[in-house]
Amino acid sequence: MPEVTQHAPGTPSYIDLSTTDPEAAQAFYAELFGWEYDEEPTDTGTTYITARLGGKTAAGMMEQPADMREMGMSPCWNSYVTVDDAEAAVKRAEEAGGSVMQPAFDVMDAGRMAVLADPTGGVVCVWEPKDGIGGEIFGVHGTLCWNELTTPDTGAASAFYQEVFGWQAEDLPMEDTPYTMYLLEGQPIGGAMNPPMDGIPPHWGIYINVDDTDAVVEKARSLGAQVMAEPMDTPPGRMAALVDPQGAAFSVIEADADFDPMA
Repeated sequence: MPEVTQHAPGTPSYIDLSTTDPEAAQAFYAELFGWEYDEEPTDTGTTYITARLGGKTAAGMMEQPADMREMGMSPCWNSYVTVDDAEAAVKRAEEAGGSVMQPAFDVMDAGRMAVLADPTGGVVCVWEPKDGIGGEIFGVHGTLCWNELTTPDTGAASAFYQEVFGWQAEDLPMEDTPYTMYLLEGQPIGGAMNPPMDGIPPHWGIYINVDDTDAVVEKARSLGAQVMAEPMDTPPGRMAALVDPQGAAFSVIEADADFDPMA
């Protein structure tokens, strides 16, 4: 299995799920991706769940805080980007016109994180590693493959992420919807696009690598997931968009051999 021991600053390196029912979510994703779990109490009195493949960290999950539920926020997947210094990243974000949703704080001995919003409203977490680097395995079934921002203003978002993470933006010619590729040191690491329909708020979405998109979609449907976009062939591979039984959206992709930026 492709394993990593460190992430360069500016790399999308980890995802975790904020959900209303962690026990049900664990069962769903275990069936879909083969994840196994470790549970660890946190210093805030909650429990953090680490999803593993072959003993290596693939993702995480936790119970959605009560105040977020009261605000009507849906369960969601969060994207993390590695940085050398969480405080410095927060400062760059403020100077670039972003908002600080949560200032930098320690996550026990694992690392230091902060939660930021770009000027268009897309929320992203930054991760300064200590004992925990984030994701440790990529390029196989059940691992993070791609992060994608949906925003009405890709230009403003791209300028922000260039200042905060050093990403370069490359606009790709597309027949229907313009697409922006984000690169770090010339390596594709994410993308951005306009909402495909009205009413979709700015957000970062995730793509999970799978061996067989059609089989995963049918399995997810049988487990109570909603299929928002049926399997379709795209230039990077065969993909589909799903919503888990608790309401968190994610996509899966059976990537072509020449597209695996996280491997």
